[in-house]
Amino acid sequence: MPVLDLNTFNTLKESTGADFISELIDAFLDDAIIQMDEMRTALDANDAETFRRAAHSLKSNAATFGATDLTALARELEMMGREKNLAVGNRLEVIKEAFELVKRQLNELR
Repeated sequence: MPVLDLNTFNTLKESTGADFISELIDAFLDDAIIQMDEMRTALDANDAETFRRAAHSLKSNAATFGATDLTALARELEMMGREKNLAVGNRLEVIKEAFELVKRQLNELR
């Protein structure tokens, strides 16, 4: 199963222009790392609202690139934050693994 929905990615690439896609990819990858760090910090601080916001941003940004698994994982974490349920188990590790797959494919598509 592909990590990215290539129709979504190609539509983004066409709408922004091939020259600009690398900048968008860089911004997404940098922001995703920040958002995952924020989720970890918020989890440690038991701050459900900050956790929810970081998961929401990651979800929205991942969806823009067609990163379907990453989007679904972030949506699940966002809902948990909204419900103030921070018993996330190993989900932050799982989301990091999903992000690494997305990162690899995005770098191949530049």
